[in-house]
Amino acid sequence: MSSYNEYVKDVLVWNKELKDFLETENIQRSDEIWKSLDKFTSLMETVQRKPIDTEELIKIQHKAEELQDEMEGYFKQRQQLGTIFVNEPTVPAGGHRLPSLPYAYNALEPYINEEIMRLHHTKHHQSYVDGLNKAENMLVQARKDRKFELVKHWSRELAFHGSGHYLHTIFWNNMSPNGGGEPKGMLLEAIKDYFGSYDAFKHHFTEAAKAVEGVGWAILVWSPRARHLEILQSERHMLLTQWDTIPLLALDVWEHAYYLQYKNNRADYISNWWKIVNWKDVEERFLKASDLKWRPY
Repeated sequence: MSSYNEYVKDVLVWNKELKDFLETENIQRSDEIWKSLDKFTSLMETVQRKPIDTEELIKIQHKAEELQDEMEGYFKQRQQLGTIFVNEPTVPAGGHRLPSLPYAYNALEPYINEEIMRLHHTKHHQSYVDGLNKAENMLVQARKDRKFELVKHWSRELAFHGSGHYLHTIFWNNMSPNGGGEPKGMLLEAIKDYFGSYDAFKHHFTEAAKAVEGVGWAILVWSPRARHLEILQSERHMLLTQWDTIPLLALDVWEHAYYLQYKNNRADYISNWWKIVNWKDVEERFLKASDLKWRPY
């Protein structure tokens, strides 16, 4: 057997090992990494059916190197996403703090102006952090004293301020001055699978945001039980929404998020918000969240 054929045989074995590895890791078939591997597999199947020359051998080597680099990058990213929060310390009761924005207050202009961002972050979000810390501390004291006369009040404060803090933390990272466009990869495939198309998803999400009664949110979530995406509304921060879901993309439609710039024109605010959506952040949240799957019912 020639050295060329020996090399092809080794690459075929390596190709099968990659397939087995992706299956062992439960990588979804809709993932881009599977598409790259399938293309390489098709190339190798073609090579098997005919004699190979030097030019074709060089092509195989280049493609194998590209696939190897893509594999390494893909799993490096998954590893980082899987451990990105693991080493962070647990937040003690009453120990929550206001996160820094990942951009300057004026970075999202002209779509959201600096005044709104500064007030929204330093005043409104800060108030949710303060309210959450107070509720947790009061419940700690109630447990120590075994006095729960006000447990209903502080539990409601815990729900309102805690949900406000967590949703705003997602909201800031869901936006970027370099945002806009459309999602890619696994997230885009999941959107198409459930909503039919990206345009159908965007229209549904927009209408949900416009239709929130009073103040609240429109939220794209992952449902580990149903194993698909869903679009939810939430009035205030926590009412009339759905449990056992993981928020991926959150749009704040409280008036303090837009009124100073858009007055009562919520629709224009929503339309412009799409131009700053940070799909990379949403895709990373989806990659992490979609690993969680409960038994479907």
